[in-house]
Amino acid sequence: MIIIPGQVGKDLCDETLQPSRRELLRVGGSGILGLSLGSMFQLQNRAEATGAGGGPGWGKAKSIIMVYLQGGPSHLDLWDPKPDNPDNIRSVFNPIPTKLSGVQFAEILPKLAQVNDRFTMIRSMSYTPVGLFNHTAAIYQLMTGWTTDKVSPSGQLEPPSPKDFPNFGSQLVRLRPPTVPMLPFVMLPRPLQESNVVGKGGTAGFLGKEYDPYTLFPDGDDMDLAKMNRIKVDDLQLRPEVFATRLERRAKLRQTINSGMPMIEKAVQEYRLPEYYDRALSLVISGRAREAFDLERESAKTRAMYGRNTFGQSCLLARRLIEAGTRVVEVIWPKVANSDNHSWDVHVGLTDRMRNQSGPMLDAGLSGLISDLDERGMLKDTLVVALGEFGRSPQKGVSTSGNGNSADGRDHWPYCYTAIMAGAGIKRGYVHGESDKTGSSPRRDPVHPGELLASIYYSFGIAPDTIVYNHLNQPRELVQSSPVPALFG
Repeated sequence: MIIIPGQVGKDLCDETLQPSRRELLRVGGSGILGLSLGSMFQLQNRAEATGAGGGPGWGKAKSIIMVYLQGGPSHLDLWDPKPDNPDNIRSVFNPIPTKLSGVQFAEILPKLAQVNDRFTMIRSMSYTPVGLFNHTAAIYQLMTGWTTDKVSPSGQLEPPSPKDFPNFGSQLVRLRPPTVPMLPFVMLPRPLQESNVVGKGGTAGFLGKEYDPYTLFPDGDDMDLAKMNRIKVDDLQLRPEVFATRLERRAKLRQTINSGMPMIEKAVQEYRLPEYYDRALSLVISGRAREAFDLERESAKTRAMYGRNTFGQSCLLARRLIEAGTRVVEVIWPKVANSDNHSWDVHVGLTDRMRNQSGPMLDAGLSGLISDLDERGMLKDTLVVALGEFGRSPQKGVSTSGNGNSADGRDHWPYCYTAIMAGAGIKRGYVHGESDKTGSSPRRDPVHPGELLASIYYSFGIAPDTIVYNHLNQPRELVQSSPVPALFG
């Protein structure tokens, strides 16, 4: 709390206010200035890259939408079917042709099958986990590029900590801050979660809270498919009785603080607070964010194309945010990782859940996003990435992670799965790598999740070995992997 003593200041707020010498004016928090947003813009100086760039795709991306399929979708039942296998391996879904000759998808993805000439498929994602390969450890690795030794017997990690490695989105907005008054990094419509471990891998960690994502988690449980119709962004909305001119006058409080407290000014001058509060104020006044969050501005046809459900409307909102100037949007699959119904964690009931719930939502939402971005000309500098933390076991009904599985269920499988990438210099209509006959392991060109993150940084013109300093002031690379040049062209 900052206390401003003294006489009534005519230029501070409304002239009708009559505080006494004993009254306190609190600046920050959820106050009328909206200065909680200011902390988002206390950006540090950009780190110097340690490696040289260049080559196809280098620096093509200006923004990214990460479609994170939390829970681990089955590659065999989506985009890498293996029909020439025994019943306990092959999918119950029939294979269908796609726009690419010789490439098949499962029948539950008819819309994506018609747009796969616009994106790259990596059918050889693979890694060997440390300990049991449960969700939280895998989520942390994918989102930060780092693993941790603090893995419990169940595979879960401790809750989020300020000592954590940062989410890749926090790194991106630190190194490539937005150039317009807009939220830099948005995560929606729910947090990363396995059981009671919430948000691990989804924060800025040792970078500090100023790089945390703006989280849009609408009210309602995970089965409430209409929750995106009730979006609230109160801290981006001016109170009805406050006009922009009055808000700007209140910004002069900073001047009073600086003139009345030179010692505080000296102590915080390295943080360039005036600049960051000016940017926060610009964000509130400009209305860009509020307008971007207004899905009612879209036509009924467009909203239907994405799917009138939480996932589809989140993908649509992601496009609107990128269009308004947001740098990073992470769309988290709207169901906790280890759960039932439309979760991808299909230990049981795979057929019904994927045919009637998760499959159609993914098909409409992701195909709608890629098509819409492409047709608007946004795909040329917007990178789209879609994948889960791992795939599912080739053999049904077996335990690979200590979980029970029915004959109509598949367990966790990090040794081979599929990722989707599109836009920003990524090849169109390309299949990278190949899985073996049963989808158990890569037959060629394996890609580690760290290499995927390195490719993301590369696409933004950032060397993956750029150094960042952790909470102990120790130098660490963004990620200890190299990009995959074959993805770009």
